[in-house]
Amino acid sequence: MIRLAALLCGSLFGLGLVVSDMANPARVLAFLDVAGSWDPSLALVMAGALIPSAIAYWWVRARNTPVLAAALHIPSQRQIDLNLVIGAAVFGIGWGLAGVCPGPAIALLATGQVFAFVFAAAMVVGMLLHWLLHRLRTTEVLP
Repeated sequence: MIRLAALLCGSLFGLGLVVSDMANPARVLAFLDVAGSWDPSLALVMAGALIPSAIAYWWVRARNTPVLAAALHIPSQRQIDLNLVIGAAVFGIGWGLAGVCPGPAIALLATGQVFAFVFAAAMVVGMLLHWLLHRLRTTEVLP
């Protein structure tokens, strides 16, 4: 049941990205081009998404128990650390260079575009490298 709910939610998210044209790298890059032909539509989509997201987050926190799981998994870390800053910088640089981030990249796979498959493959390689480096670091092989 949980996997079906995840599949439905992910599909709805992907459909929303495609319908709103937010999976289009050109639109994202136009949003990031504040000195050129800036396109504010991504900001409007983000602002519109904040309202239902905030309401849903408040509702989930008020319930104390999720609908389809045994416990809530809300991060307890509240401090900004080096890992967060580096991760945010890498994400932002990648987003600015490619005009797409992981969610839209997965949605773009359905279009069959070569770009989407190259980006998704690079994303998987990056995840595997992170996993490997983290594993080596936690077993104290790396300094």
